[in-house]
Amino acid sequence: MSKAAGRNLTHQLAHDLGNAILQGRFMNVPFPSEAELSEQFSVSRSATREAVKMLTAKGILSSRPRQGIRIMPESDWNLFDTDVLDWILSSKPGLEVLRDFVQMRAAIEPEAAALAAARSESEDVADIGRALERMQAAELGQDDPLESDIAFHGAILRASGNRFFIQLQPFSATALRVSIRHTNRFKGVNTADTSAHARVYSAIKRGKVQQARKLMHGLIDEALQLIEDAMPASGR
Repeated sequence: MSKAAGRNLTHQLAHDLGNAILQGRFMNVPFPSEAELSEQFSVSRSATREAVKMLTAKGILSSRPRQGIRIMPESDWNLFDTDVLDWILSSKPGLEVLRDFVQMRAAIEPEAAALAAARSESEDVADIGRALERMQAAELGQDDPLESDIAFHGAILRASGNRFFIQLQPFSATALRVSIRHTNRFKGVNTADTSAHARVYSAIKRGKVQQARKLMHGLIDEALQLIEDAMPASGR
């Protein structure tokens, strides 16, 4: 087997094992040893060992001599790892997870929009306009509504010029694929409110820093309110 094939097998096992853990397959039972995992998933011991190392690096597992392998509490998981986030969102996430994500967006995206407005002549800002055009095309069935919406928000993070905001794009896109579906369903629509997004872009393009910040806040606050309204009173 080639090194590339071995790496692919290890990544696939890490993906399958991560999904199984997040779906509760190993809940309330002793976690298998490497030998048992190798047998259960029909892979080599070396691939199993590397997959466990990958999940350990993501904070999901702990593997120590004489202690064996154990699942770590959620507080140790690297939620900014797109694999971990994808596994969480694929395991029928509670609205609390989506609420927490939108709350984080509310803390970041308005400032990203304000920073983008301060750089209104940047080519990165033009990318926001192109993403908006995709959203408008999606209303006519000529583009993907979800992917164009994600592209719009990712373009704003890039246009901020802030290196930390920019690196949040993969994390944001992963979570948005789930949260947008939920909020659109709560609103009873299939596509985003393109006119509201257009107002954000207009403010950014015209260099209106405070207006861009305020309009983006409004956009995200609406999504947050939709999620909170759908949550049981005990979960708020």
